[in-house]
Amino acid sequence: MPQLPPSVETPFIGRAAELARLTGVLDRARGGDPRAVLVAGDAGVGKTRTLAEAAAHATRTGMTVLTGHCVDLGDVGLPYLPFTEILGTLATDDRLAPALAAHPAVDRLLGGGADGSRLQLFESVAALLADLSEHGPLLLVLEDLHWADQSSRDLLRFLLSRGVLQLPTAGAPAHRLAVFASYRADDLHRRHPLRPLLAELVRLPAVDRLELRPMADAEVTRLVRALRAGPLPDTTVRRIVERAEGNAFYAEELLAATTDTATGTGEPPHESMDGPTPALPSGLADVLLIRLEQLSDTAQQVLRTAAVAGRRVEHDLLREAVQLPDDELESALREAVGRQLLVPDDRDTYSFRHALTREAVYADLLPGERVRLHRTFAGLLTAAGRHDGPPGSHPAKTAAERAHHSRESHNLPDALSASLEAADHAQRLGAPAEELSHLEAALELWPAVAPADRPTTPGLDTVTLTLRASAAAAHAGESHRAVSLTRAALARAGTDTDSELAARVRYTLAGNLMRVDSLKAAFTYSSEALAMIPAEPPSRTWVWAAATHAMAARYVGEDEDAGRVARQALAVAERLELADAQADLIVSLVGLDGHDRRTPEGRDRLRQARELARRAGNVSVEMRALFNLAIGAYETGALDDCLTWLSDGLDRASRTGLLSSPYALELRYLQSLILYTLGRWDECARAAAADAERLPAAAGFAIGPALYVALARGERSAADRAQALLDGPSEWMATLVAGIVLTDAAALRGDPEAAVERVHGTLAALADGAVNERPDVGVRLAALALAAVADAAEEARLTGDAATVRRWTDTAAELLELARTTADRGEDGTEQGPEGVAWLARAEAEWTRTVSGPDVVVWEKAVTAFAYGDPYERARCRRRLAQALLAAGRREEAAEQARAVRETATLLGAAPLLDAVETLVRRGRLAETSPAADGTAVLTARENDVLRLLARGRTNRQIGEELFITGKTASVHVSNILAKLSAASRTEAVVIAYREGLLEPEPT
Repeated sequence: MPQLPPSVETPFIGRAAELARLTGVLDRARGGDPRAVLVAGDAGVGKTRTLAEAAAHATRTGMTVLTGHCVDLGDVGLPYLPFTEILGTLATDDRLAPALAAHPAVDRLLGGGADGSRLQLFESVAALLADLSEHGPLLLVLEDLHWADQSSRDLLRFLLSRGVLQLPTAGAPAHRLAVFASYRADDLHRRHPLRPLLAELVRLPAVDRLELRPMADAEVTRLVRALRAGPLPDTTVRRIVERAEGNAFYAEELLAATTDTATGTGEPPHESMDGPTPALPSGLADVLLIRLEQLSDTAQQVLRTAAVAGRRVEHDLLREAVQLPDDELESALREAVGRQLLVPDDRDTYSFRHALTREAVYADLLPGERVRLHRTFAGLLTAAGRHDGPPGSHPAKTAAERAHHSRESHNLPDALSASLEAADHAQRLGAPAEELSHLEAALELWPAVAPADRPTTPGLDTVTLTLRASAAAAHAGESHRAVSLTRAALARAGTDTDSELAARVRYTLAGNLMRVDSLKAAFTYSSEALAMIPAEPPSRTWVWAAATHAMAARYVGEDEDAGRVARQALAVAERLELADAQADLIVSLVGLDGHDRRTPEGRDRLRQARELARRAGNVSVEMRALFNLAIGAYETGALDDCLTWLSDGLDRASRTGLLSSPYALELRYLQSLILYTLGRWDECARAAAADAERLPAAAGFAIGPALYVALARGERSAADRAQALLDGPSEWMATLVAGIVLTDAAALRGDPEAAVERVHGTLAALADGAVNERPDVGVRLAALALAAVADAAEEARLTGDAATVRRWTDTAAELLELARTTADRGEDGTEQGPEGVAWLARAEAEWTRTVSGPDVVVWEKAVTAFAYGDPYERARCRRRLAQALLAAGRREEAAEQARAVRETATLLGAAPLLDAVETLVRRGRLAETSPAADGTAVLTARENDVLRLLARGRTNRQIGEELFITGKTASVHVSNILAKLSAASRTEAVVIAYREGLLEPEPT
């Protein structure tokens, strides 16, 4: 039997595009277009697995797969080793052995046969492969070409340049053959013998090169979670992903080490949440160090010194540290670069090609050697800092590096001073995550440094330092970390703490608690803060304590208290000319006064607040004003205005380094939601993909609407990704997004029990600890679940199951009551906006369908309600309206609605909706209802383009490539064409199109 790819337990993740290219080559090869692909990539990046998946596809599609491996045998290699392996497989296969016997010159590779010329051997191997491809399509896989012997390289050159990939002579059958050959890019140093061969082969027209680049962080995250059956903390996953740098093998090894030595929590051994990086697994370290040991002693010394410097090191700093003559240093660096251990850039800097290589080299140092080298670098950086650093260096980077080296060389006072300096630089640069890291390092060092050796900055103590760290955490999007740090500040603030500082700690804690939806606790601490300092004489601290209290009181429903305090504080803020505090209080009062953010008067006041905050330079308050302007526009259905405000806010956040701060995340979520709502799904998905790697793990909700897109397009992973949002600390917005996706997913798969359960579970989680137990999203959730309930009731009614109908009718009544009462009262008692009205209309329509079947009037109301700007939900309602019209015998109108649904679903790529409406069209025979006066089908411009390519015999993938659309979108267009032409197949559609004049014969 032909050799099959080995079974692999590791899930195949993240190589869809590369696999598509390989399977495309296989498809062409089966059709008689022989091709070769050289697959490049670093060790462990996934070459073997990708080739195994391609080989499995080849086997499934009827191809014979033959695999040969090159092996590292040092300087004494076995000639033709991979081809010998392939021929050995042929000799044991009864089906293919006759072809082997017909070419006796090949026997010499199996240890038999007479000697012959090299050319005769090469031609015989080529002829053998050609004969095998006549017997059936053939895939030849050669792995690890970087270890190939000279004879194997020469034979491969012959096969690809003069043999099996050349077009056959006239009348001879085409070679149905593909050749895939892999090699390690990181092993190809400058003088590697494979390099000239590759340069020659890639110039051949039938040879392509495919580079497997490191996987994206999101894909490595999926891989790590898929490899571990149980839950894995986000911190652990993040560290594995960061260290693996896109290398699947490294990720698996790091996870295995974590799993094997974990103590039941899934965390790495000897590692706290903020502790050091766990040790590199010994097996992986040995693999990485093998290449180091191939270097000269001088080059190894340079690499060890560079490893102490970090992932990157400036040339001048390295030269000062190693103290080698320039010629010896340059020779050593050339050697390390040639072996692809170091990578130079155009800024006189060298980087380790992979961070784990640096880790392995660093871990191999002797303890005393490590301390000595750290002390050397600390001294060099201290001197450099006094002279503004080396050329091209940055003060923040220099301070951070100095702090690290001082700490590792046990100079803790200098490490503390440098950490604070680095935090100051990060703050000025608008880099809150880095600022937080340096501040937490300083907090850890503080008790280890004698008071006399600590910085003498006035007012600097552990309480103020911890408060500053909590602010940095909040700006970095780490809301729960901000709460934890502020609680630590509260614990450190003793009874002798200044009352203003004690109040600052409490109102800061209240603000952070509001960001994690712990509203009652926030109100308690804001009340304490306000009580600790008098309103007179007026002070900045009292104004901000009052501003925080007004917001907290509003959240817990104490509107009268909130209004009173806010108005008093606004007057004081105006007296003290605290423009940013005025802005914050105006925003709070807009929500409390009669002219709220939906009214022109309210929006004018919000614009005033935005301008005050902008002039004061308080970006957080400015974004709060912008968010309220945006949400006000959204609630009134002015979606274009909403996008304008969102763009302003996110641009401001980007320019100040606060893209992960709380209001920036709210702005990002709302922008994503608007793009989804308006049907700009590709923009929504692209933005989410770009943001996924930049956002902190707890901010996944901000790109949540992209999951709505994925679900509507039929992506199977959407529900799993939504479920992942519920891992880790409870987040109100994450719960909301996941609840919507998982409820709709249950409805789409026809599981009403799961949909109803998800509604109740989501609302219970959202109400936990909140003052208002009826969040507005309840209307939408109820409507989504009612769709599944109505389907179940209709099915039971058709089978005469009265008991089941009654059960689902009772459930529907409960859901409708939930929708009505939520819409009536809402979160803050205000009237529902266009979105809430539309979802309530849909809930009413689904309720009617549950109790009595489809009704035209209620579905017309739902369709009209969603006209405010949600094409997808409007199309879903139109599908139900078409069903109701068909039931009422109004076939022409039903066909018109079905066509509108089909066009929207096609435009959006909403495959499940398209399938549903096509089913309705087929069952109702609506395709017989012609949309055109002359009896011909009406196709869109894009469908006409697809139809012309169909007539040329193109596959969906080829159509997508020629029209620059995805294969899935092409498939949707093809299905649309078949439905419009009432054709059962692609061929029949082309025949009908010619008959009806939709296609003209192309000139020959």
